[in-house]
Amino acid sequence: MTDPYYQDDFVTLWHGDCLELADVWTVADVLVTDPPYGIGWSKGQNNAAGSTAHAGIQNDADTTTRDAALVAWGATRPAVVFGSFRAPFPAGVRQTLVWRKPVDAGVVGSTTGYRTDTELVFLLGDHPRRPPQRSSVLVSNGGVAAYRTEHPHSKPPALLEGLMAWLPGTIADPFAGSGSTLVAAKALGRRAIGVELEERYCEIAARRLSQDVLDFGDPA
Repeated sequence: MTDPYYQDDFVTLWHGDCLELADVWTVADVLVTDPPYGIGWSKGQNNAAGSTAHAGIQNDADTTTRDAALVAWGATRPAVVFGSFRAPFPAGVRQTLVWRKPVDAGVVGSTTGYRTDTELVFLLGDHPRRPPQRSSVLVSNGGVAAYRTEHPHSKPPALLEGLMAWLPGTIADPFAGSGSTLVAAKALGRRAIGVELEERYCEIAARRLSQDVLDFGDPA
């Protein structure tokens, strides 16, 4: 096995196929990930909307890669998995949350007058039993510029921090993208292990993590 692409006192990031590197991330306690949804997403150039073309996400033609990673993770440990209304749900969903994006999200590609500004968040595995204190609608205010990276599906670190705050232990993200889950975990003083297939996104994640030099105290 090669050395990690990036490592500090909290975060280890590996470059490669998460299914081939399952031994490095399945040792964690909690899965928080934004996998390929299985919707064959791509985006064309739209000068009027200020958007650039994107050829799509690797392994996004169907849910095979997502589902294989969830099998590797197992059915009992807690998992928080982002997904789409337009793809089959993963097996064993305990509850489904809805993320309502900021007011300027979901404009590109919308033709009905309604923005495509929501995504699903699946809770799988064994989550602690708690009284119903939180809404299942997760809200992100502000604008997308506050969390946008060069990865087209980046998520707000604050959203991820809220999702992982109730779940103790080391975080795993086998589809790390530009590193938002890892950045959120580090902000909480949590240990995290990430894997990313595309090196250009590993580079972005490493840069974000190396710029985030804070004293968090003892890691959880």
